[in-house]
Amino acid sequence: MWLETLRRRLAKPKTSVQLCLLGVSAGLIAAFLIILFRLTILFFQGLFLDNPDDFTTLPPLERVLMPIIAAFLIALFAAFTGFKHYRLGIPFVIHRIKSHYGQMPLYNTVNQFVGGALALISGFSVGREGPSVHMGATGASILADKLHLPYNAMRTLSGCGVAAGIAASFNTPLAAVIFVMEVVMREYKVHIFVPIMLAAVTGALATQFVFGNASELELITITTLSGWHYPFLILFGIALGAVAYAFNQNLMLIIRTFKPLSMFPRLLLAGLIAGGIAYLVPQAMGSGMSAITLAVETPEDVQLLTTILIAKLLATLFAIGLGIPGGIIGPVIGLGVLMGTLMAFFAQFISPGVDIAGTYSVLGMAGLLAATLHAPLAALTTVMELTSSQEIIVPAMLVITTAYVTALQIFGNRSIFLQQLDFQGLSYQVSPATEALQKVGVMDEMDENFKLLYSDDKQQIETTLNAVDSQTPLIVYDAENGYRLAEYDLSLMSDQNIAINYISLQGISSQATLADAFDILKDKRSGAVYIYNLLDNQQIMGIMRWDQIRHILTIRNSLL
Repeated sequence: MWLETLRRRLAKPKTSVQLCLLGVSAGLIAAFLIILFRLTILFFQGLFLDNPDDFTTLPPLERVLMPIIAAFLIALFAAFTGFKHYRLGIPFVIHRIKSHYGQMPLYNTVNQFVGGALALISGFSVGREGPSVHMGATGASILADKLHLPYNAMRTLSGCGVAAGIAASFNTPLAAVIFVMEVVMREYKVHIFVPIMLAAVTGALATQFVFGNASELELITITTLSGWHYPFLILFGIALGAVAYAFNQNLMLIIRTFKPLSMFPRLLLAGLIAGGIAYLVPQAMGSGMSAITLAVETPEDVQLLTTILIAKLLATLFAIGLGIPGGIIGPVIGLGVLMGTLMAFFAQFISPGVDIAGTYSVLGMAGLLAATLHAPLAALTTVMELTSSQEIIVPAMLVITTAYVTALQIFGNRSIFLQQLDFQGLSYQVSPATEALQKVGVMDEMDENFKLLYSDDKQQIETTLNAVDSQTPLIVYDAENGYRLAEYDLSLMSDQNIAINYISLQGISSQATLADAFDILKDKRSGAVYIYNLLDNQQIMGIMRWDQIRHILTIRNSLL
């Protein structure tokens, strides 16, 4: 009984204690999966590496063979589970949240866990946030599915899982919340903002308990920049916007070029390319976080940093473009840090004798993130959280806005996630009406005051219609016609003839939202649907008319 009360409560588009507690639960589930994922990577890397993600100490032959063997294993596992379950990462999560209320197929997540772990263990240039987001969304989806929660609540909980995944990956709960709102959900609503915020905090605290509160950016020293740097920062932002555009275009070029190639040889090719780069430039291996240490330790070695930048750029483009499971955010952070450190070599003439390499490396990260992902606010909050420095805010805002506007207006750049979705033919756009209706479960608005009659006898139907109130719908059922709405046809009534009009009813489950009812009725702009209990499809819980949906859209849309 309490579960039924919970479901009805969650069908409302409002913040509630129940939804907040479920958000925390989703955050804990996501954190558990991500902790398991990270511990798996650390355990296997610990068998052959002195320091996690540092592949420079390995012999050349091992550096070459590891990505090739890992790519073969990834392809083998994907073939075992079925390549149709190989759509992975943040773009796929965006599609599922927008078009399927965040319901995540289990096999996709298994592929993401195993494939992502193999890729990161073997040194592919991919990030751990892609698998983390995917697993976080899946954990929340499973929780909502097991409790048979309304789809509008499942959608919110999937966002909670994504936020926990980002927060657990980078220890940035605020940036995780902004990322979900700006990139994944692409909306700001208070009733989903609060549980997502709690989930992000939960994910961050859980991973801090296991891995500590340390951050890779803690190695970087932030120096206050004088106003003389600001004109140069504008040029820096323009350069970052151009690089972001080139990065996105080349990544999509690789994806399109190798699309005709089947998955198995495509993954093996990715392994061969990664092995070749690992042989020549071992510093380019691993997630983008390893580049931060290199930039801090050798900021004056322009030749080395340039070589690593080019090698890591190629390694990232071919790994992600050819289908290696993993995230794009980690490598972009690394590339941005390297670019910023190189730009500091020229900026040092503005402030001779002042160590500005760390500040510029962080600004490079922020600008490249904002322009590549189309997430300026998430990039800014990431910088603020990772550096805990107020001095970085104004320069970061200048670089981020310049990079974002340059990429968007001058080059016509779009979010790399949306470009990937368009190429794969996965939907992510819904109409404003559908988006508003997705936030309300049918249980919140259905008419429960109805009469149900199991008969097709016209006389009995007429008698029942006379007995019930004119405002009470009469649903009749018979084996031949199914459920129908019976009402007097006033246009054909006379003293001698009483006409009854029948409207066929299609059923939707109690998990559905008003958007599902809207999709059924929108073509005719009339009629009704009945709502049945998900656990017992013979139990009719209520009825939803087209007029009710139209009223919500025209009168109450601002409340949604």
